[in-house]
Amino acid sequence: MQRKVYAPGVAAALLAALLAGCTGGSGGGDGADDSKPGDTGSAAAPAEPGKYRTLPEPCGEVEPGTLDAMLPGLTEMGEGEQREKAYEGTPTVTYDTDRRVGCRWKVESSGASHHLLVDFERVVSYDGTVSDDDRAAEVYSTKLREAGLPVPASSDSESPDADDEDKNDKDGKDASKEEKEKDGKEEKEGKEEKGDKAQGGTKDRTEPGDDDAASTTEPATPPAGLEPRSLEDLGDEAFLDDALTTAASATRHRTVTVVFRTSNVIVTIEYDEQPGRRTDVPDSKEMQDKALELADGLAGKFDE
Repeated sequence: MQRKVYAPGVAAALLAALLAGCTGGSGGGDGADDSKPGDTGSAAAPAEPGKYRTLPEPCGEVEPGTLDAMLPGLTEMGEGEQREKAYEGTPTVTYDTDRRVGCRWKVESSGASHHLLVDFERVVSYDGTVSDDDRAAEVYSTKLREAGLPVPASSDSESPDADDEDKNDKDGKDASKEEKEKDGKEEKEGKEEKGDKAQGGTKDRTEPGDDDAASTTEPATPPAGLEPRSLEDLGDEAFLDDALTTAASATRHRTVTVVFRTSNVIVTIEYDEQPGRRTDVPDSKEMQDKALELADGLAGKFDE
């Protein structure tokens, strides 16, 4: 078998060309290929953390005088261990006290039952591009919509399209609920009418106590100026909700809710009154004034 013969000069030329190609391919060329348009070579600065890193102890944030005004049953208690325990309140159960804490008081008086809840929520954003404050503003906007109040036009936390979808969904649910209630009422009246005709007379559907319940002039919704609304000069943003419902015992039951945001903390106050008599209706203005006074005091403590 014959062997192939390589010329020394040709081999040297090929080796030199190969080395030159490798040298030319290294250097700044790789960096240019990996770079992105507009990349300055430095990472974007992380979003700002929230102002508050801890939460106060809620059961100790409400002054005794405020509790006396909002829970009149406290002053009716005799001096002793039971009264002291009632002032202390009961901490709410939470799974992360660094993120959420609360306290509730429930006291019976001679004329009504009162309930007070104070809740502190510290919002933390786990998205490096969204600040804690911005995330807290989104959570606040959700609470605002859940209360049936419009998100202010200046709010950037939610898009108008999302608001329209929520409104349409809510309107659809309300319409469906009203239709079901109407159908149920007509069905009930039809059955009663059939029963009356079978007995050969007209049935009086007035129940005992209905005259007393109808004698009240208190409207189901708060008067003008006291309706659910957004609030000014309370934290960074705030709103008040006022709902009057009828309990199973036919007593009127009012709940006033105040929610405000200060930086990355959202504070919720729920103040509830249920009179002992069906003819009594909790006063909207009185309850709102007390809840707002407490809210102002709590907001002032966060500013200290």
